[in-house]
Amino acid sequence: MGALGALGGAAAFSARAEFRVEISGIGATQLPITLLRFRGEELGGDNLVSAIIRADLERSGAFKFVESPLTIDETGSPGFPDLRSRGADALVAGSVSKLVDGRFDVRYKLWDVVKGVDQGGQSMAVQAADLRLAAHRIADAIYEKLTGEKGVFATRIAYVTKGGGRYTLRVADADGEGGQVPLTSPDPIISPAWSPDGRELAYVSFETRKPVVWVQDMATGQRRQVANFKGSNSAPAWSPDGRQLAVTLSRDGGSQLFLLGRDGSNPRRITQSHAIDTEPCFSPDGASIYFVSDRGGSPQIYRMPAGGGNPERVTFQGSYNVSPAISPDGRTMAFVQRTGGGGFKVMTMDLGSGAVQSVSDTNDDESPSFSPNGRFIIFATRAQGRELLMTTTLDGKIKTRLLTSGLDIREPVWGPYGR
Repeated sequence: MGALGALGGAAAFSARAEFRVEISGIGATQLPITLLRFRGEELGGDNLVSAIIRADLERSGAFKFVESPLTIDETGSPGFPDLRSRGADALVAGSVSKLVDGRFDVRYKLWDVVKGVDQGGQSMAVQAADLRLAAHRIADAIYEKLTGEKGVFATRIAYVTKGGGRYTLRVADADGEGGQVPLTSPDPIISPAWSPDGRELAYVSFETRKPVVWVQDMATGQRRQVANFKGSNSAPAWSPDGRQLAVTLSRDGGSQLFLLGRDGSNPRRITQSHAIDTEPCFSPDGASIYFVSDRGGSPQIYRMPAGGGNPERVTFQGSYNVSPAISPDGRTMAFVQRTGGGGFKVMTMDLGSGAVQSVSDTNDDESPSFSPNGRFIIFATRAQGRELLMTTTLDGKIKTRLLTSGLDIREPVWGPYGR
């Protein structure tokens, strides 16, 4: 493998110094909630469970926090009249205790303050390394109970950093913390793409001095080449059933779209143009592929049947539209548009009406990707001269900056449920 280092799923890196969350904007409707410090949570060191839960819920934009002097845990009796007088609609309390085998017992309970009733809770025994994940799962449970929608705080993101002459493929929690390093290399790594089950990442590596598509198992670190044809092999995208990859190959001359088996078998060309066709992505039902082509003279986004067929143009506003991503419900497309001033902004399009809006207040955006519940978009951008990851709610009202310290950071992609 030479100078290239491939590390398995157990390899960890410290992200604590790398990210700092900044949240801006206010949601249209926010549920007032009181979240108490968990009894004993200092036993987990820096991983304060209640602080992680609070940060998760804040990023959603769906909650307003109401402070209270209460000091109960999940076994206590809330003072509902006082909480109501403070304006709280819900209460969360819990505890962290250390078990004899070294694990931590994390417990919480949720109360409906308005009705004065217990809404249930949970207990989980986790290793110290999984305290953050336990907190994210509690935040997901609270979010789902109170909003009716599935949370995404326990999901993962993948992205690429460049620093010190090395490229690093990183996997982290959805808040940018914790994680692992599946791959590091002196040569470029680009275009990470999660398999639908979250067990594998496809990406493009230049370690053999040309772009080759690899797939890597997140648990074992084992990887395989799936596209190493003559010329360029790039832009992998998984089909929703995980059985195929759409890729851009130049093996026939020019850059065209092909379908491959998940093991790289049976390559089949599905576009037939003299243009550059690239950046494929499947619709959630697997029936269509969206892609970027300059067949009309400038880069625009097109859609065609997944098995091939006549493409139809999707974007008409602006002379440069790239990097399509489709929401899990298939109703919204996120993409990057070059503005009149030469900047690049993340936009969304309602695929039913064709209405387009900007969800970004920055001008150097790239690589939008939807959360698995469709409520958030993550993208890479630059602000105040620094490269960073940004998440935004679908309406653009709540933005979270995950700030980096000195690394180039690019191409984030949000993983599916399950890990």
